[in-house]
Amino acid sequence: MTIAAPAPPLAPTPCRIRRVARETRDTFTLELDVAPSPVFRPGQFAMLYAFGVGEVPISYSGDPARSDVTVHTTREVGPVTRALGALRRGATVGCRGPYGAPWPLDDARGHDVVLVAGGIGLAPLRPAVYALAARRAEFGRVAVLYGARGPADVLFARDLERWRSTADIDVHVTVDAGTPTWKGNVGVVTGLIPRAQIDPRRTTALLCGPEVMMRFAAEALRARGVPAASIRLSLERNMKCAVGWCGHCQLGAAFVCKDGPVFGYDVAERLLAMREL
Repeated sequence: MTIAAPAPPLAPTPCRIRRVARETRDTFTLELDVAPSPVFRPGQFAMLYAFGVGEVPISYSGDPARSDVTVHTTREVGPVTRALGALRRGATVGCRGPYGAPWPLDDARGHDVVLVAGGIGLAPLRPAVYALAARRAEFGRVAVLYGARGPADVLFARDLERWRSTADIDVHVTVDAGTPTWKGNVGVVTGLIPRAQIDPRRTTALLCGPEVMMRFAAEALRARGVPAASIRLSLERNMKCAVGWCGHCQLGAAFVCKDGPVFGYDVAERLLAMREL
């Protein structure tokens, strides 16, 4: 009897694209048929492979309760993501994962939860909001604070409205630059933090976006009294292998792919303060 050799640990699984959704002019979502569908936790990521081009780490952005499809949202910022963005329904991509540390939702039970996202950073936080909404009675106040470059760059607008209207979640959206038809907030996302109705001593904060945004948001939350250890950031730094072999994502003594991408601000603050690290 011939026994098939196990797949190499870095071998991607071919996955058919079920749906492609253009979110904004440079952002898109892929829904993939994966069999068997991996069980991921909010905050984790997968490596998506555009055949003949390369692979990139992309966070899961769908509902973790769904087992029939995996969802990934990303911006077109390089050759791999541009190649992925050019694919259509029925095409095949490679996928491996999930990898990385998740958002600490179980530790946040009984606490207020505030989620601060900038730009594409809403995508890695979206599964956490789905999970919070599904388990809403387990948490105190929940607030989503989201900042985008402009009204046309706002991601998941329908989700934001649904969370606000039906899930008992306080949602605030701001843009860096408004338009004549924009009736919402204008300014940086850190300006929304005073609006979050939270008890700082019993608050878990989840942050995702550009590093400079996360640093300022973390400091604003600390100024309100939220402990550094209760603030979690998602860092995505040059991840290549996702299993800690290549060393590209090393950040001090940590590897972002294995020890993160979610870190406590009590750890991340020291690392991000080191120049050229």
